[in-house]
Amino acid sequence: MKQFTLVLVALISTTLVFSQPESELKTEFTKMYLPVWLEAQSHCLEVAEAMPQELYSFRPTPESKSFAEQMVHIGYTIELLTKRYVQGMEVVPNTPDASKLSKSEIIALLKSGFSYTTEIIKTIEQEKLDETCVMYHSGNTVSRAFAFFYVQDHLTNHRAKANLYLRMNGIEPPEYTW
Repeated sequence: MKQFTLVLVALISTTLVFSQPESELKTEFTKMYLPVWLEAQSHCLEVAEAMPQELYSFRPTPESKSFAEQMVHIGYTIELLTKRYVQGMEVVPNTPDASKLSKSEIIALLKSGFSYTTEIIKTIEQEKLDETCVMYHSGNTVSRAFAFFYVQDHLTNHRAKANLYLRMNGIEPPEYTW
């Protein structure tokens, strides 16, 4: 039933995006990237839902993040990285303590991060996408449009780890359908 609900939410979200007049999607980049982003969002939320609340504290090794920490890291950094690299804002990290959040609160954090970045994707102007930024970790200079791919790659990295945590607990991860 949960999987059906998530698929329904994804279909409704995608329908809403594509029911918008072309003029409301500001750039060619938005038209190309938004469906990919929405699929990444849907799949990440499916992974978060698949882990039972009682296993959110699972960590494969003492130095690894727990499943909850992986999900909080994704949810929090989606917005942080969008602000930092896409919008060019100065942000100071202040990651919430995953051990103090319930599964539903963590999923709400994920949805909030996705919602923030989705709105930026939909409204960003081409001039902003064409600007460049310097990636803090690598020192590479990239376009702000490219930075969206970094945000998605970062969440994919941590979602893949979360998939492994599911498997380690005998839970079949949601099927990747893209």
